[in-house]
Amino acid sequence: MTSLRQRMIEDMRVRNLAVGTQAIYLRHVSQFARHFGKSPAALGREQIRSFQVYLIQEKKLDPSTITVAVSAIRFLYKVTLRRQWNFDEIIPAPKRPRRLPCSASVRNGENVLPFKIRRTYEKRAQALHR
Repeated sequence: MTSLRQRMIEDMRVRNLAVGTQAIYLRHVSQFARHFGKSPAALGREQIRSFQVYLIQEKKLDPSTITVAVSAIRFLYKVTLRRQWNFDEIIPAPKRPRRLPCSASVRNGENVLPFKIRRTYEKRAQALHR
């Protein structure tokens, strides 16, 4: 185990990260290092950007998976390597695609509106028959 990996594990334990989170962070950082064949300590901003592009365009990972990878790399550089970078600019997290709300179709509208109207008239009819 490299000293950098050991230090990252210690940093994650000190911050009480869940065991599963620690394992995932280590996996993403290992993939990052293997991608370039170098220690992350020897890599910089441009390699981080290039790795993000690789995850998005070539691996076609889901935005949530990329967010976890970004979080792992941010942790490594910010906490373990103590880099004083503007991390939001250098390592941006991808935005999740937002789904537009389903618009009620005409068929759904036919089912919903009469139900509400029917309930109103049923309540009035019940009140009259008492």
